[in-house]
Amino acid sequence: MDNFGFTISKGRQIDYENNNRFIAEYIHEREPSFRSCIECGCCSATCTTGNFTRFSLREIQILIKRGENEQVRENIKKCMLCGKCILVCPRGVNTRNVVTLAREAFQKELKNAV
Repeated sequence: MDNFGFTISKGRQIDYENNNRFIAEYIHEREPSFRSCIECGCCSATCTTGNFTRFSLREIQILIKRGENEQVRENIKKCMLCGKCILVCPRGVNTRNVVTLAREAFQKELKNAV
């Protein structure tokens, strides 16, 4: 068949029912302010790591809530835990604790899988 320069794109729908929500539930139990995040992006705008790498705390929080943990697992390691994001959050989300809890949850998930 001839290639006309077009390809079929991969589906972009989010399958909430089959996504792994363990990380989000783990964080929700231990950090209630995580629920009040409105994904405004203030945390990403002030992030030191985000200025020098492709790291976005806003994107990480969105992916955690969706249960799409594969990208989060690698990117969460980049956070330096400096705390600038906490200072600018209009909703008072303790983002440093969210990152710490996400790291703990990935460790627990890894131990449970073995």
